[in-house]
This record gives sequence, C-alpha cells and structure tokens, in this order.
Amino acid sequence: MRSTLLRAGFKAAIAWSVLATPAMAQTVVPEGSEIRFVSKQMGVPVEGRFTRWQAQVRFDPKQLQAAQMGFTIDTRSISFGAADTETEAAKPEWFHSTQHPQASFRSTAVKSLGGGRYEVAGALTVKGRTRELQVPVQLAAGPAAGQGTASGNFTVKRLDFGLGEGEWSDISVVANEVQVRFKLQLTGLAPS
Repeated sequence: MRSTLLRAGFKAAIAWSVLATPAMAQTVVPEGSEIRFVSKQMGVPVEGRFTRWQAQVRFDPKQLQAAQMGFTIDTRSISFGAADTETEAAKPEWFHSTQHPQASFRSTAVKSLGGGRYEVAGALTVKGRTRELQVPVQLAAGPAAGQGTASGNFTVKRLDFGLGEGEWSDISVVANEVQVRFKLQLTGLAPS
C-alpha cells in the first residue's frame, strides 16, 4: 500500500515537472527582424521604425499554455529619417522619452488559429499607460530546421497612450489609429 502511494506520488511529481517546464526559448536574429509603424498626418502615411529593442520569445506549439512573448522598445530610438520629426516625437506631448524611455508588450495567453496562425493576448504599455491587445501572429518555417519567422500587424489608438497631447490631439491633423508591423526572424523553433 505504501509503495503504491509512493509510486503514485512519484508519477504525479514527474507529470507536474513536465507541465511546469517552460516552453523552449528562441533566439531573435536582429538582422532579419524589425518593428515598424505607419501613422497618417493630414491623410498622408508617415512611416517610422524603432532601431533599438529586444524581444523575448518562449514558444512551443505543443505547449501553448507555457508560451511567453514580449518586447521592450527604446522609445528614444524612434526613426523617421528626419531629425526634426524624431526630436518632436521625444517631447512630452508625444513619447516623453526622458521620463518614459521604454515601451513594452507582455503576452498573457496564446491561442492557435490553425495553419501557423496564432492570436497573442497581452498588455501594451506606452508612456506609463497600459492597454490589453489581441495580436495576430503568423509563424512561417525558415529554410533550415529550427528557423522561422513570426510576423504580424495590429492597430493601436495613439490617444489611448497619451501620444500627441495638447494641440496634437486633433485627429484631423494626426490620425488616432497607428498600424504597427513586426517581423521576427527566429532560431531554436520546435517542430510543429
């Protein structure tokens, strides 16, 4: 009887350790990755990107409950290809980069939609304000085993994060919707 209980306890401990093991971590290859965005000013698309950021990805399609995805973006690295626009974006009315040098996204759940498509729920924090998002992600296999690309796009409302306060809050001048696009080149992916 006692040995049966010990065996049952041992099996339960092994099962728990398997369930508690976090999904394998992937490495993000910066040279093949990017975070870009498009806003509209007076109806004209304005493209930009962030040049300094980090992404953390722990993903195994067979253990979605343990998946973790996150970004940390240096708001001071915003790039439009125009120095005066970049200086304006760092001001308190926009990113207030001296007080809020980082923006971040942290996943809370990942759901498979089939065909390499996933929905990542999480929290986006910009300028000290946090909003919940649902981000569609497409995972595509790369040329070699364990390689691939995760990409997606989503829309945020800039005024939800206090981006463009004061005179810049007029959405007829700068649209409220900002399209964010990302592409992450990954290594260390588990076979699906």
